[in-house]
Amino acid sequence: MKRNIFAYFLFFTTIIILLSACSSSEESKADKNQDKHSYHAENGDLRETTASLSVAPIFLEDQHEQIQMVYSAVGEYQDLLEDIPCYCGCGDSAAHKDNYDCFINENKENGAVVWDDHGTRCGTCLDTAAKSINMLNEGKSIKEIRQYIDDTYKEGYAEPTPTPFPG
Repeated sequence: MKRNIFAYFLFFTTIIILLSACSSSEESKADKNQDKHSYHAENGDLRETTASLSVAPIFLEDQHEQIQMVYSAVGEYQDLLEDIPCYCGCGDSAAHKDNYDCFINENKENGAVVWDDHGTRCGTCLDTAAKSINMLNEGKSIKEIRQYIDDTYKEGYAEPTPTPFPG
């Protein structure tokens, strides 16, 4: 079931990539309804703390279903996405270290999660996460997935995040 959902998502992500690019200038509902659990990072990304991975941030409420699906899956695939770089330029603009950082800024010891809205505005981030998750579900190793992502985005994209190659 997950495989079909993410295959469906990839189709729409391709369209989103063609229509969007990373941008911090878009206003979201969360910008208007900020509470004590949300704030803007230095680069303009909205960060919101929720009690756990099972509690979605407010900024996802008005997002497309496929974007919500990626965000809900990211927490389950932390070990994978921390080994996958992002090629949208967020290593420089947001100090991200890997693709996981495009969606989740911090996992707190008490189980709380600090979400990052960067991925809601970036087709490259979304596509990288969705492709990586799909490939893992198809039985590919993390090294194979990493090589695929590196090969796919090596030309025509920004410098990757400083993500070490998996050992």
